[in-house]
Amino acid sequence: MIRHAVILAGGSGTRLRPVTLEIPKPLVPVQGLPIVSWQVRWLARHGVEEVTVVIAPRWRQQFTRWAEELMKEVPVKIVLHEESEPMGTMGAMVHHLRDRWTEPVLVTNGDELKGLNLSVLVEKHLQLKAQDPQHAVTLGLIRVFNPSDYGVAEMENDHIVKFHNKPAHPPTNLINSGLYILEPSVLHEVDRSKSFLMFEEDLFPLLANARRLGGAPLEGLWYDCGTLERWEKAIKEWKEPEV
Repeated sequence: MIRHAVILAGGSGTRLRPVTLEIPKPLVPVQGLPIVSWQVRWLARHGVEEVTVVIAPRWRQQFTRWAEELMKEVPVKIVLHEESEPMGTMGAMVHHLRDRWTEPVLVTNGDELKGLNLSVLVEKHLQLKAQDPQHAVTLGLIRVFNPSDYGVAEMENDHIVKFHNKPAHPPTNLINSGLYILEPSVLHEVDRSKSFLMFEEDLFPLLANARRLGGAPLEGLWYDCGTLERWEKAIKEWKEPEV
């Protein structure tokens, strides 16, 4: 069981403008609930007890109201962490949060709807960790019809050996779902000379070369809500799963 999760919700949401001029992208509604509310409900069903949400300071009041209301309904503690400046997908975790946890942490993007079986990802991470104590991160992978729009994973057995960023001729249709489990100790291995850090650029390639990056193909629902067209698709098709 994973008890702690981080939701990355500090992005600017430029591709969803003008909507995101008034509301942060993770709080954009899908079928009456903010995207991030669906995520917290899903995490709670899988036993997550505490969720840290990384946010931009300008949206503090909106996220505070959201967290207070949701904690009345869902048995999860929500902690907001403000980035004083944009720090990328990993910057806040490396510079401010890395000492908060002593056990595996789940990380998920805040602008996606996920109805994936998290238990499969947890089991794969524990399996790979048992095989190799140096194993660091396990990514949830999904199959899509348009892999050229995303980062495509090249696999050898259970290990990701390379990522192809929006390739014209993708080697597989397995992409990064924006969901991963990491050992918090790996955050201490990252070069802290930069404040802006990206998992996809500053950590995953290094781990892939060292065969410390695993991948677990997952089944279920997944919607990228990062553009107006994809958001509309999610509104029309999303159904909250049981998993």
